[in-house]
Amino acid sequence: MNGNAKGKVLITEVVHPVLQTELSNAGFECLHLEKTTYSEVLQIIDRYCGLVVRSKIKVDRQLIDKGKQLRFIGRTGSGMELIDVEYATQKGITCLNSPEGNCNSVAEHATGMLLCLLHNVVKADAELRHCQWKRVENTGFELMGKTVGIIGYGNTGSAFARRLKSFGVKILAYDKYKSGFGSRGITETTLNTIFEHADVVSLHVPLTPQTRHWVNSYFIAQFKKPVYLINTSRGEVLNTPHVIEALYNGKLRGVALDVFENEDLATYTAAEHNWLEQLCRHPKTVITPHIAGVTHEATYKMAAILAKKIIHHATSNL
Repeated sequence: MNGNAKGKVLITEVVHPVLQTELSNAGFECLHLEKTTYSEVLQIIDRYCGLVVRSKIKVDRQLIDKGKQLRFIGRTGSGMELIDVEYATQKGITCLNSPEGNCNSVAEHATGMLLCLLHNVVKADAELRHCQWKRVENTGFELMGKTVGIIGYGNTGSAFARRLKSFGVKILAYDKYKSGFGSRGITETTLNTIFEHADVVSLHVPLTPQTRHWVNSYFIAQFKKPVYLINTSRGEVLNTPHVIEALYNGKLRGVALDVFENEDLATYTAAEHNWLEQLCRHPKTVITPHIAGVTHEATYKMAAILAKKIIHHATSNL
């Protein structure tokens, strides 16, 4: 380590190489372990002043306590549920993420899923691949004129709203933690107003103890009419069997999911397999394997933005 080195950083999982390049250029000594485990990280974390994770390594109290030199923990992306942010902060460790990096990709994906639902794209595509020409049966609906409720107006929620503006929809937005964000074409409102008027609801909230299984049968029952539900945030925000029940009994007109409670198919229980099969069978679903924020552009931006934040943190704390 040269005289200008700022310390050692452990980078885990697959991230764009721009992260390591920028950190190395700034004077950090980096070790990138694309394939590693919690136990392996635990054994060596005491050597590093910084740790970067993505979606597999859980940064809990044990790991934080072992990291005696840790000054920062970074996450490429938005959600911080794998990191015990409160405990890390108590220990004087700064937690950083890069939600700005993939918000456009997620917003585009959510818009595409919504259009697929309204126009029966997935169903019609599957039928035609089996030589079934069902034109009348797949008559869809226009997005224009609909009322879209956006729950969570951070980087992704606001990016989704910007995409919707050109479709001629009424946009209602609610955020528990923010206010004063209403603008031309976007009405800041309450959850009750969304329950009252929405045709479409899109979730853009973090996973917290308060939002875990938040969208359950009680939540869905508050809508005055059946809605299309989109979730590109975190799978555990939904109570999956409750959502499936609402879909099959008509309380939901359609469901678009990019995230799931369990995203490791190899560990699925019989119940989880059944939930997935029910989602696949229903004609008004669009499901994708957590790819909304995984584009080439977003992968680069998430890494580059996080690198910039880490360098700024190091420079500000000299």
